[in-house]
Amino acid sequence: MTTQDTHSTRDPASDDGAVVLEARGVTKHFPVKRTGSDLLARRRRTVHAVDDVSLRLRRGSVTALVGESGSGKSTVARLLAQLYPLTAGEIRLGGKPVKAGRGRSFRSYVRQVQLIFQDPFASLNPVHTVRYHLTRSLKIHGKQATEAETAELLERVQLTPPGQFLDKFPHELSGGQRQRVAIARALGADPQVLLADEPVSMLDVSIRLGVLNLLRDLKERLHLAILYITHDIASARYFADTTLVMYAGRIVEGGDSETVTQRPAHPYTQLLIASAPDPDRIVAGEDEEDGEDEREERDEQGETGGGEPPSLIAPPDGCRFHPRCPRAMERCRTELPPRFELDGGQWAACWLYENGPAGALEVAAR
Repeated sequence: MTTQDTHSTRDPASDDGAVVLEARGVTKHFPVKRTGSDLLARRRRTVHAVDDVSLRLRRGSVTALVGESGSGKSTVARLLAQLYPLTAGEIRLGGKPVKAGRGRSFRSYVRQVQLIFQDPFASLNPVHTVRYHLTRSLKIHGKQATEAETAELLERVQLTPPGQFLDKFPHELSGGQRQRVAIARALGADPQVLLADEPVSMLDVSIRLGVLNLLRDLKERLHLAILYITHDIASARYFADTTLVMYAGRIVEGGDSETVTQRPAHPYTQLLIASAPDPDRIVAGEDEEDGEDEREERDEQGETGGGEPPSLIAPPDGCRFHPRCPRAMERCRTELPPRFELDGGQWAACWLYENGPAGALEVAAR
């Protein structure tokens, strides 16, 4: 059944909250190319880019996947888009396991799951007009690609009047306009799911909010399930309903966005929050050098989780964050923590919460 058939038989709004796309224990390892005569290079080595990631995308809801660069966020998006084969795990669309492959099966899958890339200039062909990009998207997904249909796509992403944009080339548009065209192209498939891979990180700060508001409006009007990938945890609080925090290929915390960002449980999430700019400090006019001295002092005392992320070719045993964690225990170095449920649907994969939130407070008091 095509997406059009689905829309013709039921009201999508009635399914708001239903799981559309699900990842179960998704894992992706990339082989490392062997070079030179180094003894280590002779062994079969892999990059553990994503390990045992599970998540659910619900209709009419935004899920944010947050983490620093290299944590595996974009790899998760490409796995969900079926651009990479899985090393292990399962992807389910509409409750059924899917393996898109290529050809017709892949085209059928991407009618329902569309990926929006980070760089709108790189994702659009510079030698073709906006009209070509939208027409091609409509035709690939079985539409007639009439003038009215292409104009409607531009109106959906608030590029009006459409006639002003249809015959322009990507270089004639601003960054924000290019990203809106990329979103319009994705909507040409009439998808159920949008995978937005850092959709505003390449845009000027002044226009990021407009694109996020557009995606929110599309989510509400079209009842889309959206995965929002970002390194900016502050925007996740603003835009997403649910936030998942990823570190070194694993998801370490999840829950309601307000709860995760205001009461972070995992030490890594606390580090992300602490590293974000503090508007109160800026408004108060505190001296920037004093702030830097304070951060250096805290870093020397091991309170800020300083240091670099681990190598994903040889990730550390136990919790992958333990080499940087100011609250690491001996157990963290040897045993991988499971997911511990906290209050209000929040959870954290951290041994501090083995005995619940009260247990974490006891450890902190020692």
